[in-house]
Amino acid sequence: MNIQQSLWFDPTMIFIGGEWQAPGNPATIPVENPSTGAVIGAIGQGTAADVDKAVAAAELALAGEWGRTPALERGRILTRMARLVMERAEELAFLESTDVGKPMKQARNDSIALARYLEFYGGAADKLHGTTIPYQEGFTVYTLREPHGVTAHIIPWNYPMQILGRSVGAALAMGNACVLKPAEDASLSSLAFAALAAEAGLPAGALNVVTGYGAEVGAALSAHPGVDHVSFTGSVMTGRHIQEAAARNVVPVTLELGGKSPHIVFDDVDLEAALPTLVGACVQGAGQTCSAASRVLVQRGIYDEVRRRMAEVYAGLEVGPAPDNRDLGPLVSAKQKKIVSDYIALGKRDLTVAAEGTILPDAPKAGHYVAPILFAEVPPDHRLAQEEVFGPVQVLIPFEDEAEALRIANGTEYGLVAGLWTRDGARQMRMARKLNVGQVFINNYGAGGGIELPFGGVGKSGHGREKGFEALYGFSRLKTVTAQHG
Repeated sequence: MNIQQSLWFDPTMIFIGGEWQAPGNPATIPVENPSTGAVIGAIGQGTAADVDKAVAAAELALAGEWGRTPALERGRILTRMARLVMERAEELAFLESTDVGKPMKQARNDSIALARYLEFYGGAADKLHGTTIPYQEGFTVYTLREPHGVTAHIIPWNYPMQILGRSVGAALAMGNACVLKPAEDASLSSLAFAALAAEAGLPAGALNVVTGYGAEVGAALSAHPGVDHVSFTGSVMTGRHIQEAAARNVVPVTLELGGKSPHIVFDDVDLEAALPTLVGACVQGAGQTCSAASRVLVQRGIYDEVRRRMAEVYAGLEVGPAPDNRDLGPLVSAKQKKIVSDYIALGKRDLTVAAEGTILPDAPKAGHYVAPILFAEVPPDHRLAQEEVFGPVQVLIPFEDEAEALRIANGTEYGLVAGLWTRDGARQMRMARKLNVGQVFINNYGAGGGIELPFGGVGKSGHGREKGFEALYGFSRLKTVTAQHG
């Protein structure tokens, strides 16, 4: 299968008001295969004027058919979308693998996750209820959950299908009309999804997709006066700009901005059970994961054993082209490879290398490959223990007791996810309460967790929650109705 054979849409078009149309800028943006470095196609270069058209189409949908669609039927449409995603799961996975560079086995999981989000929110669409509030004699008070209106969704390149599902799926379930801006490095699966949504019977204008550069399309969307809510996943710097733009219109924002998530490994750990996850939770997606567990905090008494065992795993990791289904694929772009390589060079200058994986000799030289690497005895204040690398770079940090583990774990600007490895039930409860993160996994690590599990961070990891029913609350506003009847 090649990329052209797998397309059932024209990627140089944008999707507005239920129709494919040429963007305002006739220039296109090249689509590169990270495994080979070759340009394999192009996407459309949308403009601020295209954002205006997309928002207008969303407003028209809310005033028309989509706004009149009851929750039960919204759920049925999402369920049909889920079925179509599963029917095209292999093709979607191929698009994602080719566009992003992840191994096909991981891309297949992303296709399944997209369908699962749509199934979950399809089933939940008519199950988010208001409440009645006991009040004074002669009054009846109740609350309603209503959609915000037009919601903007700016998603990143690392997990396009998954983040689209958790964001757009929840927004549509609540009856919002969506304008989606995918990352310019990975837009193919979002465009494919628009085609499937139309096939499933989603009314025109309920979902609009405008591809293009963040500086133009993303900026115009986040600042648009017709947008009623903004959802963004990406970097802290960009998230700050988006929040500032939305604040001018007094618009709520959901931000998921990454992390520096720890595994905390105590000396009573079941190391045999933990070991695959200690490594896998960092190197999955070639480390390009917001919730990657890039710090491993290990109690001093078992530090040497954990280091040895993890080093053995790292030494066996293989990196190769996405179709080869090795442990890791390439990074998404030459730019990302440069960023990660600079961090690795810094680590090799300052720190001890415990082990490195291997880039296969037949991997194309123009591909964006980086070998996964484990650094040992890393000071908690070192840059590699503080900054989000967004690559397959993991650091080992020793600690003595609970107090020191908490100090180190909470000692960054981020607070997204933490993994806690101990068989002591009381310790589990103490630590879980004191970790400044949005999710704690005890003797497991979900790298963001399942479809049903609320997900989001604190500090510079952002605010607001996605996934589960919490996402429906976030994509709705609460109205209180007070009736006096004597």
